[in-house]
Amino acid sequence: MITLHHCPQTRSMRTLWLLNELEVPFQLRSYPFDKTLRNSEFLTLSPAGRVPALEIDGERMFETGAITQYLCERYSPDGLGRSAGTPDRMSWLVWVHFAETISQHTAALTQQHVALYDDHMRSPIVMKLEAARVAKCYAAIEARLSTPIEKRDYLLTSGFSAADVSVGQAVYMARHFAGLDAFPALQEWYARITARPAFEAALPQGDGIYERDFYPPWPIE
Repeated sequence: MITLHHCPQTRSMRTLWLLNELEVPFQLRSYPFDKTLRNSEFLTLSPAGRVPALEIDGERMFETGAITQYLCERYSPDGLGRSAGTPDRMSWLVWVHFAETISQHTAALTQQHVALYDDHMRSPIVMKLEAARVAKCYAAIEARLSTPIEKRDYLLTSGFSAADVSVGQAVYMARHFAGLDAFPALQEWYARITARPAFEAALPQGDGIYERDFYPPWPIE
């Protein structure tokens, strides 16, 4: 049996969405986004005290990119994954791991806007810089989806894959801080992939990290 340890609206949502797409049986254990993740029991699952943590066949995994590769290789090597030697394998690896590039900027923005409670702790400069870096990531996705030669429906020419899940979930979090209006191909792609039932099933059922749909830079002038 697979057990996913999860906090709503965090990177573990990426793994939850993927498991829903794979349609494999799993158990879900949800945690609040607080010091619970630092207790000794949870640290045996994820030594840095982060989600996701995955238990499978008596083994434990953490890090979303590694989890995505393992689950796809095991359950869907040429469906949601791309096998070694296939034409889109290199692109699949690049985009699965590009999700973490987006997420590191979103994590900095989440800290500034959400985790730091006192205004004097926050940095408007950091907020603006990190939002600009997210926009550069959006531009990279836009370029991938709208090349001069052809427009892609998904990140890979061969169709929907776990690369769309990984990057799509990263964009889901990032759009709380940087809008998609300047990126039409990205908007169409995002609407397409988030209409999937597996994405809907991964959305928080109760409280998540974000109380607002969008957080403008602070202070608002």
